[in-house]
Amino acid sequence: MYLIIGLGNPEPEYAYTRHNMGFDVINKIAKEYEIEISRNKFDGLYGQGIIEGEKVILLKPQTYMNLSGKSIKQFIDFYKIENDHILVIYDDMDVEVEKIKIRKKGGPGSHNGMKSVVHELITDDFPRIRVGIGRPIDEYDAIDYVIGKLEEDEYSKLEIGIEKAKEAVIEYIKNGIDSTMNKYN
Repeated sequence: MYLIIGLGNPEPEYAYTRHNMGFDVINKIAKEYEIEISRNKFDGLYGQGIIEGEKVILLKPQTYMNLSGKSIKQFIDFYKIENDHILVIYDDMDVEVEKIKIRKKGGPGSHNGMKSVVHELITDDFPRIRVGIGRPIDEYDAIDYVIGKLEEDEYSKLEIGIEKAKEAVIEYIKNGIDSTMNKYN
């Protein structure tokens, strides 16, 4: 079984923001594979289904970004999922818009959601997909940049990265993390 996690913030006002790229990727996968994300458990909204012949749980933690690890840890413990069958998807300002970066493991960087995940799992040894949101052009606050509402043309550029991340998740389930890194990095 695979646990595919998208990081984001649960309230409607965070929809169509840069910080919800993880949720947006999960939604795109769920739609393609007809997996209903409607069940509540362990502070998460999730759905179960089959992708490329493998059982998967698609998870959107509902704890807000900075406590994402709490929900994820509960799912991992309950379903006994190994780290190499976990994939965390999140936004990253250090990756250009329309691009994704895939890593087998590594630190959380400055991303508070990933800090929570690493803290709760007591390891950074799990795969992740970083969806590029770029950096703000001018010097205004990074928080406003990541949680501010997007114009339609801005979001359409981000959708290119969301689509790539969705494809990378499918590749990961089919062929593993090394193949996914070789194909998408």
